[in-house]
Amino acid sequence: MKNGKLLLGILMIGLLASSCYTEVIVEDDFIEESPINTALVLENYDIWYVDINATQGNGEVPFLQRAFTISFDRGVVYANNNLVGIGKTGNGLGVDVGTYGTYSGAVEVDHDVDGLWLLEVYAVNNNTLELYDPSSNTSYVLRGYYRSSFDYDMVFYDNIHYFLQEYQVWEKTYTSEYGALNDFDEENYLQFFSDGGGYFRSSIDGQGIPFSNIQWDYEGDYEVYDVANDASLKTLTLGYDFLGNDYFELYVINDSTIELYHVSSGTVYEFTGRGYKQFLKSGDTGKKRSKVTNPTMNVTRQRNM
Repeated sequence: MKNGKLLLGILMIGLLASSCYTEVIVEDDFIEESPINTALVLENYDIWYVDINATQGNGEVPFLQRAFTISFDRGVVYANNNLVGIGKTGNGLGVDVGTYGTYSGAVEVDHDVDGLWLLEVYAVNNNTLELYDPSSNTSYVLRGYYRSSFDYDMVFYDNIHYFLQEYQVWEKTYTSEYGALNDFDEENYLQFFSDGGGYFRSSIDGQGIPFSNIQWDYEGDYEVYDVANDASLKTLTLGYDFLGNDYFELYVINDSTIELYHVSSGTVYEFTGRGYKQFLKSGDTGKKRSKVTNPTMNVTRQRNM
């Protein structure tokens, strides 16, 4: 009997000791395990999409807060901080923003702008990681993809409000011949800002002038909407101060061109971005992502593609 109790005690001690290596997250109904071969885990996928809406905590890791994607490649950290050029810059990985070294369950990033960061690494499942910053008690969720299967269009549509802000000015470069006459026919420039929760300006100045010479005629608030049961469609409202609203279906043609379909008139407009604002490892580092949940419209697509 004593031998039996001794054996049970040894087993319990072994179980308690092994539990030191596992963190149980009750609210998410899974166990996060810190991977032993951290480098192998980080380098297992070409691209890690930073799911900013899954962030937990009130602090921030600046280089993760700016990035749409991050990659770990043989000691070099790459990031896509812009939507413009994503999929092409750095062969899809983005720009070189620093270096990294790994420990058991941790990665130390030496960022070119933000300095040294020691982050704990937890495997959530086979293609999802959590990077935890103990200094600010903040966690970032990263979802892994291979370049060949990564849906770059998804990144545009999920973050389209940032895309609208990546150019200083959007210039109208095409108006369809069909469609009813409307006041928006006269507007040739749009400008979108993040401050104020979504502020825009527009101008009727002639096309082709230096954007520093543009005189802004109208202003107001804009809103981007998701569309129920149509993940590839966004809608846009321009709420002019004292002048009512314009409503559009919003399409991304490429990383410098958007299409606005004016639903009430049936007119198609194309706008081309001018004055690209590139967020690299130096220079303008002010852009940071935040949790955004677009309101949803229950409408059906009107544009015949």
